[in-house]
Amino acid sequence: MGAAEDGGTTQVTITDGMIGGFRVEPGVNVRLDRWATKWTIPAGLEELNKDQLKREAGEFVTRQVRDLAELQDEFWADGRYSLLLIFQGLDSSGKDSTIKHVISGMNPAGVGVISFKEPTREELRHNYLWRYVRALPPQGHIGVYNRSYYEETTVVRVNPDLLRARSMPDRAIDDDFWRERFEDINALERQITRNGTVVLKFFLHISKDQQKKRLLERLRDPRKQWKFSPDDIANRARWHEYQRAYEAVLTQTSTSYSPWWIMPADRKWAMRALVAHVIWKTMKALPLRYPPIDGEKQKLIELAIKDLSTEK
Repeated sequence: MGAAEDGGTTQVTITDGMIGGFRVEPGVNVRLDRWATKWTIPAGLEELNKDQLKREAGEFVTRQVRDLAELQDEFWADGRYSLLLIFQGLDSSGKDSTIKHVISGMNPAGVGVISFKEPTREELRHNYLWRYVRALPPQGHIGVYNRSYYEETTVVRVNPDLLRARSMPDRAIDDDFWRERFEDINALERQITRNGTVVLKFFLHISKDQQKKRLLERLRDPRKQWKFSPDDIANRARWHEYQRAYEAVLTQTSTSYSPWWIMPADRKWAMRALVAHVIWKTMKALPLRYPPIDGEKQKLIELAIKDLSTEK
């Protein structure tokens, strides 16, 4: 995030160079304690206070959302690609609010948001990837996964008892088991990207202190208490286990065709701006086009224009 002058006022902007450091390059061994959870205020914006920064970042997101809406129209009309946005992160990392802000300007007919909960009885009787694959977006559409098949390598890894609820052959739950799951996921993402699905994966990286603050706010706010689950506290007690599980995911499944982005989540306003820009930049780079009109259809269009223009 940087500063640009617009009529004498400071305006937040994001450059490609700024976001590159959040992408996990293939082969990098991720240690989450070495990745920032709070983005340092960039040069040129130091004179702004927190409220001004939040307001400027909010205005940037608004502009980016408007640009995304225009791109979505062409994306839908083009119909050769689909876009899958995956959001992962610990409790209170901001998945819901980030998704809400980023897709707020899009045509809902072309966007599907799925929040994956505990598997149903039917889903447990299928391959662990089944329910995620059947929800993939069709060409021309944008699919948003609020949690995804990566739960099958994080939550169930920290809580291996969950594996016993699924119908599967008896075998050791060891390093080979998880390596094979990573191979399965990489193969799936390679297959769908080869067939026109663009995959963007965002890990919302929150600090333990910030998570505590947000959980307390949720517990003390009657409007948010319905969101509370005892699992929130139980999972927090296993913070380091979840960190190690996510480090393995980010290390093993960030590929050239389906990269992970580790977004600093302690400042939601900054995170939203970063996520919106990555999505916009990715869609903007696609060779999108409106379907060509052949001569016969052009004649029909001209005839329709004439009929409507002379209609009384």
